[in-house]
Amino acid sequence: MKIAVAKYTIDAPESFAAFADKQARWLGEARAAGAELAVLPEYLSLELGATFGADVSGNLHASLGATQAYHGAWLELFALLAREMRMHVVAGTFLLDTGVGRYRNRSYVFAPDGSHAWQDKLRLTAFEKQAGVIEPGDALKVLETGGVRSAVAVCYDSEFPLPVRAQCEAGARLLLVPTCTDSEAGATRVRVGCMARALENRCFVAQAVTAGAAPWSPALDTNTGEAALIAPMDVGLPSDGLLVQTRGAQRWATANLDFEALEASRAQAQVANDRDWYSQYFPSVSRARVEAFGAGAPSVGRKHA
Repeated sequence: MKIAVAKYTIDAPESFAAFADKQARWLGEARAAGAELAVLPEYLSLELGATFGADVSGNLHASLGATQAYHGAWLELFALLAREMRMHVVAGTFLLDTGVGRYRNRSYVFAPDGSHAWQDKLRLTAFEKQAGVIEPGDALKVLETGGVRSAVAVCYDSEFPLPVRAQCEAGARLLLVPTCTDSEAGATRVRVGCMARALENRCFVAQAVTAGAAPWSPALDTNTGEAALIAPMDVGLPSDGLLVQTRGAQRWATANLDFEALEASRAQAQVANDRDWYSQYFPSVSRARVEAFGAGAPSVGRKHA
């Protein structure tokens, strides 16, 4: 399967139509490159805040409320583009009102027939907590995407091993990670999380990022990072884990992911973190204890690494 991940430049669209034209252009580039699945970044819906003018776009709460008017058109737009381009589309995230003035950071995934599923972000960053109106999701999902089981981990979620492990135990072999980071440290944390999840679970990871500056938005003001496709670091796979990543002004990183080869690599693995995961679960490591230094030989039965 050929996958494309976006280094998506934030703009200030004047209307939903302008935003829709941009999505068609960007996804058209991915399709022209042969992509069967394309990933756009987190907070994509907040770009639409610019359509309401400075009083709204400069206020996060006002932007969240105003952009709800576009939710139906958003679903129609990406369903249409997925059908027209005959590919799966991860439409970044839309911050959706749950009906009580609180919002979930929802990543919609569209199939080539125009149908869709979603995964909500499960853990909130400090920025999201401080906003006071964003709430976490409460369910993990795994999706069938073109014969490959995939799962979504929205940005910060990629830094936590257990939920992703549960998705991989349900058959996911491709982790889709729409992200938005405003600092080098943030970009590094998410990248390390993505690489760790690939290592632990022997899965591919597809990370999309935001790029450029949007001083008119409190959420999209500064953007840092490179989009990348990541593999486990093992025999027959890149030693640094990077299949491909964007550089400079490059808008998409694309690569063919060979899932049969990924499965076959288990047989010749130098390490098998995925298979050895359960070896972590034994009584003596359920809780660590503080122990004083002492003289003499180790006690019988004590294991030392």
